[in-house]
Amino acid sequence: MYALTVDQVDSRHDDDRVEAALRRVADAIGSRAVLAPERTAGDEFQLLLDDAGVALDVLLDLTRQGEWSVGLGVGAVDEPLPTSTRAARGAAFLSAREAVERAKTVPEHVAVEIAPDRRLRTADVEPLVAQAVRARARRSDEGWELADLLRAGHSRVDAAGILGITPQAVAKRYGTAELRTDDAVRAALVRLLTEAALPA
Repeated sequence: MYALTVDQVDSRHDDDRVEAALRRVADAIGSRAVLAPERTAGDEFQLLLDDAGVALDVLLDLTRQGEWSVGLGVGAVDEPLPTSTRAARGAAFLSAREAVERAKTVPEHVAVEIAPDRRLRTADVEPLVAQAVRARARRSDEGWELADLLRAGHSRVDAAGILGITPQAVAKRYGTAELRTDDAVRAALVRLLTEAALPA
């Protein structure tokens, strides 16, 4: 299982963004949550997923904003599962707690913690997730504009028309934003996280 614990960055000097984030995450994952995103305390929320791809997408989307420290915990959970995320327990949640505390201390505001009884170690996965977050942080607003159109299913030709720029300009944005490797990097990370969740 994949537990995410998410804490607002510098919440004492900013508006409470938790409710908006809960709606955003809930809309993005639909019915794919094992336990739905829920505020757990103050400016923090948690959710539980059983799909590595969905967990990674939530993590990447939240870190894109720069407003959240995101801890991803990988491990087992206690069963039977409660109906509320706040009441859930287990190694995945303990690992997510450890991860989010570490995430608060690093520039990327993200950390991954894998429970000791899983197939992979934290050091096998966390540096690669952090590198992906760093690469995305360098992307310009124009790069994100193109990335979002492509993610929504538009072709690069379609994107040129929507953005009102030439196909050559789209190609330049595509290269500068390093979008060619996006899908490959995501797929590799999903494979790693899927293996990481397996018992040793």
